[in-house]
Amino acid sequence: MYFNEHALELSIMELFAKEGYTHLSGSEIHREKTEVLLIDDLKAYLLNRYADVGLTHIEVESIVLMLRSVSGSVYEANRTVFKMISNGFVFNREDRTQKDIFIELIDFHTPENNIFKIINQVEIEGYELRIPDSIVYINGIPVVVLEFKSAVKEETTILDAYKQLTIRYIRDIPELFKYNAFIVISDGVNNKYGSLFAPYDFFYAWRKIDEYDKEVDGINSLITMVKGLFRKERLLAVIKNFVYFPDNSDKDVKVVCRYPQYFAATKLFENIKLHMRPHGDGKGGTYFGATGCGKSYTMVFLSRILMRSTHFASPTIVVITDRTDLDDQLSKLFGTSKEYIGDNTIISIDSREKLRAELQGRESGGVYLTTIQKFTEDAELLTDRYNVICISDEAHRSQVNLDQQLKLTEDGVERKYGFAKYLHDSLPNATYVGFTGTPIDATIEVFGKVVDSYTMTESVKDGITVNLVYEGRAAKVNLDQDKVKEIEEYYGNCVREGANEYQIEESKKAVAHLDVIIGDPDRLRAVAHDFIKHYENRVTEGATVAGKTMFVCANRDIAYALYKFIIELRPEWAEKKQCEEGIELSEKEKKELKPIEKIKMVMTRNKDDLKDLYDMLGTKEDRKELDRQFKQVKSNFKIAILVDMWLTGFDVPCLDTIYIDKPIQQHTLIQTISRVNRVYEGKDKGLIVDYIGIKNNMNRALAKYTNFESEEFEEIGQSVTIVKDQLEVLAQMFHNFNSNDFFNGTPKEQLDCLNRAVEYVQLTEELELRFMAAVKRMKQAFNLCSSSDELTDNDKDYIHFYMAVRSILFKLTKGTAPDISQMNARVRKLIEEAIISDGVEEIFSIDSDVEKITVDIFSEEYLNKIAKIKLPNTKIKILQKLLSQAIDEFKKVNKIKGVEFADRLKKVVDDYNNRRKDESYATEILDDVAEQLAKLLEELKNEKNSFMGMGIDFEEKAFYDILKAVAKKYDFEYPDSKLINLSKEVKKVVDDKAKYTDWATRDDIKAELKVDLIILLDEHGYPPVTMDDVYKEVLEQAENFKKYL
Repeated sequence: MYFNEHALELSIMELFAKEGYTHLSGSEIHREKTEVLLIDDLKAYLLNRYADVGLTHIEVESIVLMLRSVSGSVYEANRTVFKMISNGFVFNREDRTQKDIFIELIDFHTPENNIFKIINQVEIEGYELRIPDSIVYINGIPVVVLEFKSAVKEETTILDAYKQLTIRYIRDIPELFKYNAFIVISDGVNNKYGSLFAPYDFFYAWRKIDEYDKEVDGINSLITMVKGLFRKERLLAVIKNFVYFPDNSDKDVKVVCRYPQYFAATKLFENIKLHMRPHGDGKGGTYFGATGCGKSYTMVFLSRILMRSTHFASPTIVVITDRTDLDDQLSKLFGTSKEYIGDNTIISIDSREKLRAELQGRESGGVYLTTIQKFTEDAELLTDRYNVICISDEAHRSQVNLDQQLKLTEDGVERKYGFAKYLHDSLPNATYVGFTGTPIDATIEVFGKVVDSYTMTESVKDGITVNLVYEGRAAKVNLDQDKVKEIEEYYGNCVREGANEYQIEESKKAVAHLDVIIGDPDRLRAVAHDFIKHYENRVTEGATVAGKTMFVCANRDIAYALYKFIIELRPEWAEKKQCEEGIELSEKEKKELKPIEKIKMVMTRNKDDLKDLYDMLGTKEDRKELDRQFKQVKSNFKIAILVDMWLTGFDVPCLDTIYIDKPIQQHTLIQTISRVNRVYEGKDKGLIVDYIGIKNNMNRALAKYTNFESEEFEEIGQSVTIVKDQLEVLAQMFHNFNSNDFFNGTPKEQLDCLNRAVEYVQLTEELELRFMAAVKRMKQAFNLCSSSDELTDNDKDYIHFYMAVRSILFKLTKGTAPDISQMNARVRKLIEEAIISDGVEEIFSIDSDVEKITVDIFSEEYLNKIAKIKLPNTKIKILQKLLSQAIDEFKKVNKIKGVEFADRLKKVVDDYNNRRKDESYATEILDDVAEQLAKLLEELKNEKNSFMGMGIDFEEKAFYDILKAVAKKYDFEYPDSKLINLSKEVKKVVDDKAKYTDWATRDDIKAELKVDLIILLDEHGYPPVTMDDVYKEVLEQAENFKKYL
């Protein structure tokens, strides 16, 4: 017995049944296939829930109609309906003398009042008939769709399930997703959930059941998902409060909470209730979350449940940061969350006076975003209300400064306090909550104990952030080893931060002394040389996803000196361009991207700056533009030289490399290196290049702030080892293959060698799979260590050879190669020539999921080109791919013949795959398969042209074929001449009804079409006796035909 998708499905149904869900199969429920709601359940729930106010059957029908009538794009409809589900809505009574009712489609307060069902194999008719594996219904509303893939088939993955849901199903049965909270993709081992509109990289596992459990992986994560996420009260909580839509967005933004965000927000909520003044101490708690784990959204989730809770009587929320750029980011997020949070007063405060004016006379509500600096020595009371909650972002910095500072002046002793002291004096009865990625003792003192934490280790395991890799290059640029020792000694003395003013002053002196060492012109010149070599090498090798990098300097003067050294060596980097050469821009990108230098310094102006530096740094608005441009992947702005700005709270997901040449203390160091840990497509890890010797300090910081585990952090040497190991594995695979021509031959011999290598790795399926996996592992590691001196030129030559072979093979089988950008110019050119010379060029431009065939594959020229391909495996792959696409296109017009050809293709391919293992060397077998495929292509060509000479056109031929096939299937005679006339009349009827652009979604027009077809067939005596199945099959062809034309 195989553990296939069906077995997985049943095992999951069993888990749901244990959670109290009613499990049914699609065949057990009675409904129209076009209906996605379980109408009986929805009506039963509404009549029962609102029986006390006498909700009538007509009013229930009106509510159902209201849901059905929501229109717009899938995203717009989902946003509208989901707000009705999560927030409820006011319903106007049929009898206008009666009071309006507030309707909740789900009873969030009493889970047992709801009807929970999970139904597998539900047939849903939309533009196509689709059968989702399972759907979770609450009160007849399809809130979750689940798609499964087999855990034991290597060729199918949950990515296939993701594509099935987000491409095929959303296209063919959009009505189902109008009600959707989230989707689940699973193969039993990998189990993830996410928003229907989110990229695959933003799907995550729910890895624990309760907040204090240990996270689990694999098959156990399936159990934690069902018991954790789908526990009835938990699922209701997520649907009500943890699915976020912005008020407006130019993109389809929908965020479903991850499990750490859910636990953090709910635990903080309970802790705030416990510690809220006047009965508590006002310390709402500290949340310690790894940088990059989504703390901003956690704040928004928390704000919603606080604002919508009756316990807090609509509190006033003050969100405080300690930097303007962080304030801007949060203001943007909160500013588009008014409807979600449940308060129209969400304001960014730019002065203390404005905050005072807003709070005066306000008894409840309002969300205000400001910086801690607004709370200066003005200690005047802002409000003494108790239902005020202050949420502090990056709570480890100035927001914990309550201490008194004494300063001796000519007039005597002057007392000053930190910003936090004035904040607490201004809002004395507020409850304070702290969010931080690096808590220090003072954080706990001000905000209270750590209520919940989510470490870097957990974040990497969950795929929320990427792992970090360390590369030390200090030895290459520190010219004097004694100076290196001085730097190390400095770090030794800074194991923990100074706690008083004297220690801080001493630390500043030490840093000033270090600046002399770090800023030595000879050293900086060496750093500039090494940086350029390292950076350009990574770009050339395609080891960086977008070429974006940060270089952190010790101070302004050093940063400017380094900048000038770099420009001296690469003057072209100071030229303004919109983007790099060869990059294609959309019309929107052309408007958004400004001409800009490749390298820029990012820091505030200083009144004492030299004129050139002063002019270059620009105004506050100029810095905002730099922010926007650096976040644009295609912008020419690639290298940012920094001192302090952008080191915290600045997110650029495609940024994958940071160079550090600055002494940085521990909690700031964690924030700094985390700039490169964000998830981005094609980005496996973040690289930290160290020019000053931060390794030991970084390890201490990781140990202190991240619950450090060895797999969190790698060194570049590990990547080198992986590359060399995989080169050895690949060399063993190729020990019977002579690759000398590739390295030493003429261009033509090199091309032939590449093609022979592609054929060689297809000798057996096992060899092909092992080769593809080994090159993939090698490539991922090479991305990180491509600049390493430990890799010889010979190593790199073989790396590019293997990647070239993999790229061609990948395109033959999948459509788009992942590696081609990484090949150097020589290999890329060879491959392009190889493709052209072997008639494979169209394969590279065809992706079966996205593009249509743009060349006439049935032309004599094209068929001759394929016939000339000498390598049998390559020819088979090409023919299989082209036939598959051609049949798909043909099927859109002529369904019956399209299905027939698809079945024939499947049989030939199955025969080929089944005999590969034991007959892989039998060239005549491969030739036979290639011949069968070529013959099938020829027959498909003939079939497409078969209407010629029959007196009918290509489209009428589709109806002729279905009419003839039905007559054969149901064994009745019908003259061929009459069939031809009938097919013409059927097409006229279909064309008449299809003149309405929305005919395929209108049941009334489809019903008319059905009646007209039945009358027409009856008038022509087809079939001789009435058969409903005959009408059904002809109608299906009619609907299929007009859907694509």
